[in-house]
Amino acid sequence: SQLMNELLEIHRDGRLLRVALNRPEKRNALNLELCRELAQVLESADRDASVGAILLSGNGKCFCAGMDLNEVAEADTGAITDVQEQLFTIGSRLGKPLVAAVQNAALAGGTGLAANCHVVVAREDAVFGLTEIRLGLWPFLVFRSVSMAVGERRTVELALTGRIFEAAEAKEMGLVHEVTPRLEERAAEIAL
Repeated sequence: SQLMNELLEIHRDGRLLRVALNRPEKRNALNLELCRELAQVLESADRDASVGAILLSGNGKCFCAGMDLNEVAEADTGAITDVQEQLFTIGSRLGKPLVAAVQNAALAGGTGLAANCHVVVAREDAVFGLTEIRLGLWPFLVFRSVSMAVGERRTVELALTGRIFEAAEAKEMGLVHEVTPRLEERAAEIAL
């Protein structure tokens, strides 16, 4: 059974719930509505006894290029902070495995999203980075989940430099568990 709303593509595959970010034309940038819907979908999947695991991916070229900055500039900061707080702590609240399949860019909030997943499978072309500092911002909202994945000193370094790093280094630091050309297939094998 497949459910399409504009921002997420949700597909049920036995006990596996596949959730794909679906703003390919915006490199799956997270706007307020997408953050809210994703958090709701993950939380309701957690309460649904028939769901065994969740596989998170991004449609199109990228996994997730971070926050949609055009929209964030116009939006109510309080609302954005609340919903991001909900989304970027979700990994620690879910009682079911959340597996990410990451290709191409997973930057800023995209790195935060990956860090919230219990298992991260990446394709060789995946790149990560806490790039917020390039805009003069500190990655407050994703800092905790990234530091739980890679350690605090490493997270401070990434946040201060804003550097972009590849899948192999992400694996070395513990953000990514497996790098494979068989991205979707491998992630589904793990999730199932």
